[in-house]
Amino acid sequence: MSWLRIKGIKVLPLILVMLFSTLILSGCVTTKSGGFASKADDKKAFETSLQLARSYIAQGNWDQAKRHLQYVEAEDKNNPETLEALALVFQNTGELELAERYYLRSISLAPNASRVRNNYAAFLYARGRYEEAATQLEVVVQELLYERRVEAFVNLGRCYLQLNQLTKAEDAFKRAFLMQGDDAAVLMSLAEVYFRMARFADSQRFYDAYLSKDPSQNAAALWLGIRLADKFDDKNSHASFALALKNLYPKSEEYLLYKAYMQQGDR
Repeated sequence: MSWLRIKGIKVLPLILVMLFSTLILSGCVTTKSGGFASKADDKKAFETSLQLARSYIAQGNWDQAKRHLQYVEAEDKNNPETLEALALVFQNTGELELAERYYLRSISLAPNASRVRNNYAAFLYARGRYEEAATQLEVVVQELLYERRVEAFVNLGRCYLQLNQLTKAEDAFKRAFLMQGDDAAVLMSLAEVYFRMARFADSQRFYDAYLSKDPSQNAAALWLGIRLADKFDDKNSHASFALALKNLYPKSEEYLLYKAYMQQGDR
């Protein structure tokens, strides 16, 4: 091998220096890609797929969400967030047994995840399983820092309304009222429970407060307004609410209840 001399010092020819440098650098890259870099890439792919799945869930694109979530689950079968997301997808595609299975798996892995329990409670409530939903929500409302705690108390009260446990329903609604007394859903809920408890003056007071927050009433509010109007012999309000219920919500359960109520003359 011929060497170059610079001021009496032997040095390698430039081309060989470049070749050795290239070999050293390529050796370093190979080592990294087989270790930390590959793990980082896998983690990034996992997180990206999970984010895409959440985005598709928000859009209601269940097929695309499921495709990404199945990849994520294959990478980590015990990720509670993945399991919850799959439960939501299966719930919305009518695969209810699978949805419940995934909810329960998620809860077993993350028993303190209030959001998962709240979503599972909504799933149970929609199936008419009010006592089971209340059991889940009783756990949720104990989480003091849960950002949707007021909503959880309202939903808990609604479960007890369905079970005709009026005192427990009142307690849940009052807790929500103490935390957020100007919330329309809370005010309406208290108006409903007090009507069922035959505390009509209290019901009217909270109903009026509800109207000040949400003048555009839904079917449930109009139906309550009709019944309160009859208790206080307010024919004008009855006629106004009944007309609105008929025109705005002709296919609602509340309008069917109203028609049966009028036929029975239960006023």
